[in-house]
Amino acid sequence: MDTQTALSKQTIVLHWIVAIGMIVMLAVGVYMEENKAYELYPLHKSFGVLIVVFVLWRIYWRAKNGWPTPVRQYRPVEIKLSKIVHWLLIIGTILMPISGMMMSGLGGHGIPLFGLELVARNPDPADPSKVIALNETLAQAGKAMHGLGGNILIAAVLLHIAGALKHHMIDKDNTLKRMIGK
Repeated sequence: MDTQTALSKQTIVLHWIVAIGMIVMLAVGVYMEENKAYELYPLHKSFGVLIVVFVLWRIYWRAKNGWPTPVRQYRPVEIKLSKIVHWLLIIGTILMPISGMMMSGLGGHGIPLFGLELVARNPDPADPSKVIALNETLAQAGKAMHGLGGNILIAAVLLHIAGALKHHMIDKDNTLKRMIGK
């Protein structure tokens, strides 16, 4: 279990798997959209499916283990900002994979998992290079949520990193050291 001076190995490992996974997925997502890199979509979708498993495990662990105890007392504004950013991160790490699956699966593009079809593509019989949406409205809702959610999640990640650096460089407390297992 987590304490004020040390976090459990499970907390640390889950944090870094989800953090690195989501940062890479966000960066690749921005790259794919800006460069029309369609060849990366199957890998992006596969890693999205994989990361949601770790996200759910992390949320379960957080619910069971509780929030980590701060290493010291902080001002109320810092506590409030920290809670807002952490909730944005948690919600974002859930909504990004779900919205991506909605966009792809319900949009007729399928959901691959490293070559396996979790949800099959729905090709248009008249032109098999195109797809027919299973539910266009929900696919578009997923697309909108994925785009907006990605931008909010990028902002939350940047705020989280800034907060960690503030703890380490300005406050000179053990918050960051605790998260890297020292």
